[in-house]
Formats: sequence, C-alpha cells, structure tokens
Amino acid sequence: MSKTNLIENKKKILIIDFGSQVTKLIARRIRELHVYCEIINIKKFNNLKNFKNIKGIILSGGPSTVTNEGFPKISKKIFSLNIPILGICYGLQLIAKLFGGKIKSNIKKREFGKAILIKKSNSILTNNFYINNKSDVWMSHQDGVVKIPKYFKVIASTKSVKFTSIEHKTKKIYGIQFHPEVTHTSRGKEILKNFAIKICKLKKNWKVPSEKNRIIKNLRLKLKDGKVICALSGGVDSSVVALLIHKAIKKNLICLMVDTGLLRKGEFKESYRIFKKKYKLNVKVINAKKLFYKRLKNISDPEKKRKIIGKSFIEVFDKEAKKIKNIRYLAQGTLYPDVIESTSATGSNTSKIKSHHNVGGLPKKMKLKLVEPLRDFFKDEVRKLGKSIGLTKKILNKHPFPGPGLAIRIIGKISENKIKILQEADDIFIKALIERNIYDNIWQAYAALLPVKTVGVMGDTRTFDYICLIRAVTSEDGMTAANYNFSNEFLNDISNKIINRVYGINRVVYDITSKPPSTIELE
Repeated sequence: MSKTNLIENKKKILIIDFGSQVTKLIARRIRELHVYCEIINIKKFNNLKNFKNIKGIILSGGPSTVTNEGFPKISKKIFSLNIPILGICYGLQLIAKLFGGKIKSNIKKREFGKAILIKKSNSILTNNFYINNKSDVWMSHQDGVVKIPKYFKVIASTKSVKFTSIEHKTKKIYGIQFHPEVTHTSRGKEILKNFAIKICKLKKNWKVPSEKNRIIKNLRLKLKDGKVICALSGGVDSSVVALLIHKAIKKNLICLMVDTGLLRKGEFKESYRIFKKKYKLNVKVINAKKLFYKRLKNISDPEKKRKIIGKSFIEVFDKEAKKIKNIRYLAQGTLYPDVIESTSATGSNTSKIKSHHNVGGLPKKMKLKLVEPLRDFFKDEVRKLGKSIGLTKKILNKHPFPGPGLAIRIIGKISENKIKILQEADDIFIKALIERNIYDNIWQAYAALLPVKTVGVMGDTRTFDYICLIRAVTSEDGMTAANYNFSNEFLNDISNKIINRVYGINRVVYDITSKPPSTIELE
C-alpha cells in the first residue's frame, strides 16, 4: 500500500505478493470482511523487523516455480513467530518446499479452470465451505505437491491432485492449491473469512466510510500549505479526490477540467456545472481539443494513444502551474486496478497488461509531485467514500470511464468526425439503459467504433459505413467480468435507433466476451 495510506497501529493481515495477477483480489475479499490488510512485496517483507500488529500472513500465487534455483521465498524463521499463515497456489508449494515436502514441475495432472474439491478431513479453514463434502474451485497450476511435509495432513483433494489442501494444525499453517479470491470458486470467501476471523482472531476494523477522516488528515499533513492542481474529469474517481482534498485544504485547491474532446456527449458541460454550482469548487476550464486531436492524428497503436494522452495531460498541467504561484502537487484518481494492469504496485513480477494514462502514461520526470489518495482503493470502495462525503448520485453511480476517453473506444486512427459519430451512438445506448432502468445493474457499458466499414442498404441506396460495437458487462470489481444478458428485443431496438439516428454507422454488433480472456475496454 502507498506510504501515505499505511496504518501503522492497526491490527492487520499482511499479503505477500509473489506476482499473481489476482493478488489484489485477496486484499479486496479480506476488506469485504471489514478486516484491514496490506500488500507487501517479498523484499520489503523479508526486511520487516516489527511484527507486532501482524495477526495473519497470506502468501499469494505467482508465476514462479519452487523447482528452480533462486525461487522467491520467505525466511523459514517466519513460521516460528506463531502467526497464522495461509499459502495460496504458489504459496502452498512454497510452504511445502520450506518444510521438506516435494514438488514436481509440469506434472501431467496439472489443472487450469474449474475443478471439484473433495473434503478429506475436518478443518477450521473449510468451515461452511462445502456442500455435501464437495465444492467447485478455480485452479491455475502446472506444478504440484507430490509429498507433503512431516506434521502436515491433507484436508482436501481433487480427483487429479491429492495434496490440494493441507494444514499444520498446531502451527496454524495452511496451504491451498486453488484460488478462493476469485468469483469462480464457490463460497471462496468462506475460506478467507475462516482464516481472518476464526484463525487469526481479527475483529472488524476496516470500514471504508470511516476512512475518509484518516485520508483527509493524511492529506493535511502531506500538503500543508502547498497548492494543489486536481485533474477533474467528472468521473467518480477524480470527483472523490477533488472533494476529499477540498475538505482537507479548501482554498489551496485548483481543479482543472481539460476539455480533450474525448468525453461523452454533453458530459463536460454537465460536470462543470455540478462542481461549480453545487460544490463551489475553484474550477478552471482548459480547451485543449486541438492539442489532443493534433497529437493523436494517424496514431492507431493503443499504447501510443495512452502515452500521448498521459504526456499531454501533464504538459497541460505544467503549463497551467506556471501561471499560478506556488503550485506543488498534481492530484488524480488512480485506483488499485489501474496500478495492477499497468505494472505491479508492489514491485513483484506481475505481468503488465496495458498502460493507464495516469500510471504508465506519466513521463519519468515531472515538475509536480503526485497526490493519489485513492491509489489503494477498489472502485466499490471509492463509491462508498464518495457517498460518505456527499457526492451526488448523478456522478456517484456513473459507470467507470477510461482516462483516455473515447480515444481507446475508436479502434485504430482517430478523427474529429469519428468522435462525433461515436458520441452520438454512445449517448443513444446509455440513455436507453437509463430509460429501461437497467443502467445500475451493469458495471460498465459503452459504444465503440470499429476500424472496419461494411456494405449496407438504406432507402434502396448502398451504404459503406462503420460498425458500432456495443458492450455491457457485469462485475464486482472490474478484475473479472461477464457480458450483460440483454433481451433480443432490446438489442434489436438499440440497433435500429443507432443506425437510424447516427449518420456513418450501418451495422451494430454486441460483444459477449468475458474478462478474461478479454479486457473490458477494447484497447
């Protein structure tokens, strides 16, 4: 977790990140139990001296193998501290290895995807987990434990792998090969609940709304009399950041709303009105459409788009900072998922998926110091924070919107004409969701413009226009997602409306791909 947000005196579970793509989901599940946790990389963990408030340790999964030399590990001395430990996937294999068990790489009975876990013996870790002594779990491993260490016992197996779940009851050390943190594991939250509450004996000490006071206090300590520019887009994240900083320092906050020309139809003007009139924020509008359009011209690579937008944002802020005396900080709404997908937040080997404009797109040298009070929060937690500080529902319930805006929803090269076409199509789609009262049932929905033209017939005339792709997903956290199941009647209706009302589109398709294997956004 970021240095600003560390809570030194709070009892916690420490999650050691060995490079799994879903390490942050472990933290999210623990927090859902209202138990405080922090994520730490292996190097920092091995340098820890004070374990006073650490009441439990979770070893995450990861891409490494304990069968290779130099595999990432923790000191075996940790197991003598009488702190309960849970190893997940690679964590299980590491525990087995350190205690003298045997692990084989590339075993024939590797498991990827759904597996059925079968109970072998009672354990406090699996209380209320099984139904008829079985449970659906999610696996992702090719290494496997083939011999468990002395004093450990098997508590569950699958048909393919015998040593799927093990425990050392007296030392309170547990290892599981499956991933309880992902939604694909039925009742996986019970595993983490049993570990945090029943084994680690932790009480509920993490309630997001009450965290606002800590964040505001930390912001006051960090910012003091320094002036702050806040990148205010009108989305949930930047809006919560702006209101939190406003409560912390008030007069020293200047919110910059940059009109990149890449937002949804009418969104910029409406957001400005809300922040200026309702919240009385010091908002300055910058018209930078020409700059962004010029720099994005003929750019089709999505990574280049993101980096161009990130660099352009910072240049705009730097330029404005020169006009205002004593500006020292740039505040923005970076969240956990942004950091996860851009690079590992903990310094581990998590694979980079894509750059986010406010993480991977930032230049190495900046004149302004970053302030990111939401960097360690998930989207649902940010909404709870927003509600606690009085953010209007009109913004609070907005679907997530990417920082680069419509630039990554126009696949391939961008033009002003394409932007106008997409704004109209997207506006029709979103309004239809709201009118039918299904907007709030969807995590994220949008229209995108594909770089392909197809032949159509409209009014007995041949057309050769763009394909509009619409996407709507359900999700808990944005880490995994499934397509929303629209009725055929709705899809037919929205297709007709877009084609009839938007000049330049003659075909509409609906994306039904889940995440994974795809991402929610197309670029």
